[in-house]
Amino acid sequence: MVPISILDLAPVTEGSDASRAFANMVELARLAEQAGYKRYWLAEHHNMPGIASAATSVLIGHVAGATTRLRVGAGGIMLPNHAPLQVAEQFGTLGSLYPGRIDLGLGRAPGTDQAATRALRRYYQGAEEFPADVIELLNYFEPVQPGQAVRAVPGAGIEVDVWILGSSMFGAHLAARLGLPYAFASHFAPEMLEQALVAYRGSFRPSRRLAQPHVMLALNVVVADSDVEARRLFTSQQLGFINLRRGRPGLVQPPVEDIAAVSTPEERAGVDRALACAVVGAPEEVERGVAAFVARHRPDELMLTANVFDHAARLRSFEMAAGVLRDAAIPGRNSI
Repeated sequence: MVPISILDLAPVTEGSDASRAFANMVELARLAEQAGYKRYWLAEHHNMPGIASAATSVLIGHVAGATTRLRVGAGGIMLPNHAPLQVAEQFGTLGSLYPGRIDLGLGRAPGTDQAATRALRRYYQGAEEFPADVIELLNYFEPVQPGQAVRAVPGAGIEVDVWILGSSMFGAHLAARLGLPYAFASHFAPEMLEQALVAYRGSFRPSRRLAQPHVMLALNVVVADSDVEARRLFTSQQLGFINLRRGRPGLVQPPVEDIAAVSTPEERAGVDRALACAVVGAPEEVERGVAAFVARHRPDELMLTANVFDHAARLRSFEMAAGVLRDAAIPGRNSI
């Protein structure tokens, strides 16, 4: 079957706190390992009350230390916020502690608002710096060369799988040019998905790191005993997007019975566009929906995400999703 992974934002729910979010994160990661998920990625965001994964590399180490086989990584590190050397040192350290298990996904967005970008004190001139920073970072993982003035210690010669993240043509072209695997943020920005896949696959250049194109697509998946219950659980994620667009990002909210009662038609239309890549329902519906998504886009891997308010329901959703997709044996493509 196509390999499946989990994207976690360490959600902080209403009435809870970051400590509880981190405990839930470890419990979900252990379940993911037992259920057969391949990767467990955390995403860097700042100034977002409902997302506790700002110190992404710290949490990656925490999850890797609580599991034994699961690949753990960043989906992603927002490179504009960091000096490439510091990222190489952090992930060189992680790769030394957990050999063969660390992934580094790189994004070019700041993962926050303008005020927090200024507070991060990384003065970034623009998107055109991102490719040069990626190349600099990749070079730090190479064996040290004679006369090399700056080296990552640890980092040089350490095995860390590097991915380019994106939601537009920019990341697709860069990943293809550098011969790196590509992860597309279809779970919240699906508009350019098909064009980006064509560009990446069509212009891919083999590299020492990767011989052929490799795509992972993110997909919102919520599974419950009934379609009605799954749709109810999914309203927490819809509410999060609505509140973000209202300029009021907050904690993850409890689900509501009727999303139309707490939003305008314009807000729902915007959320429906952002969350168009979503499969929500009972197991049979999820099996059909994921199979259709895979048949249309032909990903090499899938990364599932679900911001479900109730932790037990979230655990069960991911557990059920793994069982459904394993039993469905949806054909996969090449693997790395």
